[in-house]
Amino acid sequence: MQRGVVIIGAGHGGSQIGFSLRQDGYDGPIHLVSDEPDLPYHKPPLSKAYLKDASQDVQILRAEKAYADARIELALGRKVEAIDRQARAIRFADGATLSYDRLVIATGATNRKLTIAGHDLAGLHSIRTRADAAHLREAMQTAGDIVVIGGGFIGLEAAATFAALGKRVTVIELAPFILGRAVSPVVAAHVDAEYRKLGIRVLTATGIERLEDDAGKVKAVRLTDGTTVLADLVLVGIGAVPNDALARDAGLACDNGIVVDEMLATTDPAIFAIGDVANFPHAHAGRRVRLESVQNASDQAKHVARTIMGKLEPYRETPWFWSDQGHMKLQMAGLSFGADRHVRSGALGEPAFSVYHYAGDRLLAVDSVNRPGDHMVARRLIAAGISPSDTDLAEGPDRLKSLIGR
Repeated sequence: MQRGVVIIGAGHGGSQIGFSLRQDGYDGPIHLVSDEPDLPYHKPPLSKAYLKDASQDVQILRAEKAYADARIELALGRKVEAIDRQARAIRFADGATLSYDRLVIATGATNRKLTIAGHDLAGLHSIRTRADAAHLREAMQTAGDIVVIGGGFIGLEAAATFAALGKRVTVIELAPFILGRAVSPVVAAHVDAEYRKLGIRVLTATGIERLEDDAGKVKAVRLTDGTTVLADLVLVGIGAVPNDALARDAGLACDNGIVVDEMLATTDPAIFAIGDVANFPHAHAGRRVRLESVQNASDQAKHVARTIMGKLEPYRETPWFWSDQGHMKLQMAGLSFGADRHVRSGALGEPAFSVYHYAGDRLLAVDSVNRPGDHMVARRLIAAGISPSDTDLAEGPDRLKSLIGR
């Protein structure tokens, strides 16, 4: 009897793979398992639109009827405790089991937690799930001073939202720049300057000694230089760690996520891993990476569906990312590991520009601010392995489009 495909995790990737399997002709059972009780939903709006409007609910990825029509069985609000590789089954917390022919682990990542004194005070928040965002949205109503610890995408998106709602906002980042691990220094400096214009206080190269409290609730953040920053509420955004405990306990190879091959299969050929939890060999970067993005999760889901259907090709999709930072749209294509040269397109002081990252003459990645056209062309250039010269960049978009035949 056919056991079918079981998917653990119902984020963008987990939801996508079931529908991709059906589109590719898979006719066996498909089970989508999630420890969250909600239908799969869009995560990016949680730090922006969802916070702004107390009447707004999450945006579901697909209606419940779509899953029924595609014969995808939903097991929502059910926690998986173990994977039994020998029996090819997963075990739920209530002791029930579910057998599989193929298993896909799409368990995502968990927000990294503070370890400094005061990390367990009331008034600390993070954003990962609908429940997280709902708690934050309620708490921020009565907060006047908000501190965001960490200058990454999610924290900064939320900071812009807080400022737009009239809150006094301070962002504290240990690194010399905000967004330091995600974009070029030129883009980071531009975002920093724009946030200061919004009245957001940005403290970079700044350490935190502890969180101070009043009757068990956070009231201030004490910095390593001895000064304090008032805080009715603290949002922690200091990165994420992969949810690979199930895989580790099952004896699968893990190293900053679940180790997979170029087909996205784990060390057990019946088990795949995709999305934020997967550590995979990246064809363009020439190294292993773990990427946290909607695009990566969705593209890997489609790839694994094709693999299960017998279309065996290495995963080679060009990564791309985006982040809406207040009035700025940041878009990134490719990965800039190993870049030794950076070329800006767009005059200094302009609110829209792009930065092209090269290793010698080879184009690796492009960061764009309010230039969606540049971003779309960059994705095609990188995917095709085309590296425009400095002269090509200077000639503008029409020249770049001509390199890829428009």
